[in-house]
Amino acid sequence: MEQTSNSVIIRLIAIFKLLKALSLLAVGWAALKLLHTDAATQLDHWVERFGLEAGGRYVDLAAGRLASVPPERIKDVGLGSFVYAALFFVEGFGLWLGKRWAEWFTCMITASLVPLEIYELHRHATATKAIVLVINVAVVVYLAVRIRTSPTPK
Repeated sequence: MEQTSNSVIIRLIAIFKLLKALSLLAVGWAALKLLHTDAATQLDHWVERFGLEAGGRYVDLAAGRLASVPPERIKDVGLGSFVYAALFFVEGFGLWLGKRWAEWFTCMITASLVPLEIYELHRHATATKAIVLVINVAVVVYLAVRIRTSPTPK
């Protein structure tokens, strides 16, 4: 029974990592697409596509912020998103396949990002950031205990 519940938890962590990777791929793709098009036109397209209120408070806020971002920064965000997506894909697929190295890798990478998440939460707190931080800390604790207490496969 314990083995089954551990497998389910590992699979849930893998799904969480894979969802983060897919999200970062979308962010990276959107950022790089902005480099090759007029940002205002692209934002109008996204507003229409997602059924948002054109001229609404949040749309105007996003448009104002987007207009002030230099192209180099957009490129950095896009490329950085792809790098982190690759890390999360490696973690997710390794965990899904039950690889011991993936547990170590996920524990180390996730733990190394927790200070950055704390900083971001302190800088601008949102419920999403807090939830992701709590989940990531739980993942690190779970994997650290699992690595320490479970026998090494032969």
